[in-house]
Amino acid sequence: MTFLKSSWSWFFTFFYLLFMLVIPIVSLLTTASETLVLKFWQIATEPVAISAYFVTLSMALLACLFNAIFGFILAWVLVKYNFPGKKILDAAVDLPFALPTSVAGLTLATVYSDQGWIGSILTRFGIQIVFTRLGIMIAMIFVSFPFVVRTLQPVLQEMETDLEEAALSLGASPLQTFLKVIFPPLIPALLTGITLAFSRAIGEYGSIVIVSSNFPLKDLIASVLIFQNLEQYDYIGATVIGTVVLLISLILLFGVNFLQSWNQNYKN
Repeated sequence: MTFLKSSWSWFFTFFYLLFMLVIPIVSLLTTASETLVLKFWQIATEPVAISAYFVTLSMALLACLFNAIFGFILAWVLVKYNFPGKKILDAAVDLPFALPTSVAGLTLATVYSDQGWIGSILTRFGIQIVFTRLGIMIAMIFVSFPFVVRTLQPVLQEMETDLEEAALSLGASPLQTFLKVIFPPLIPALLTGITLAFSRAIGEYGSIVIVSSNFPLKDLIASVLIFQNLEQYDYIGATVIGTVVLLISLILLFGVNFLQSWNQNYKN
């Protein structure tokens, strides 16, 4: 009976991975390989494509740096302190997971536009959010923020306070205790959260297409460029750009797995 249950589990796992992951990736890489000799490098390194890669990766990196700092602070506050509205704030962290990205983009555009609540104030200081790279970064921050918080929370909850108390009792300052006792075990989880957030940010489309002007060589990102190529029936161009983004995502995926293994070894 146990063997049958195990066989069915492996059967469904195999077909799920085959049809949802392996076949789409192999199909994309196969289509891209057909143009590898003739056009792949030419299309992948066009000025518009290079600009899209740069905007996507640079804005995603800045978004992840922001999320690393403020996500760490929020995770720390949610774990270490009790205050009115804590459960509401904790639930609100998951809002980007549940909110459709198009709705998120519309919300951000409404708030940060020249007539929006925040945008109207920033406009007085000459700062424009919507239809600029800054708007792209804010959209990426919004959709990727939960990853850092949710990755750090379990590790913070499992940390023993005895080591912290022992360090303080032995004369260490709060800053020394944080840097030498508390922070080192959190590094693998923090890096994992940052990597997941970065992967999510570079793949965002729905909210960015609304808050960005989507002009080539200005604030066009890779995912929007892929869609524009499809609209123009340039399937080869879309496939090549998609393959480049896929390779970046696969590298990040392997990085996440490595960091998770490192985190597990650190715990052991």
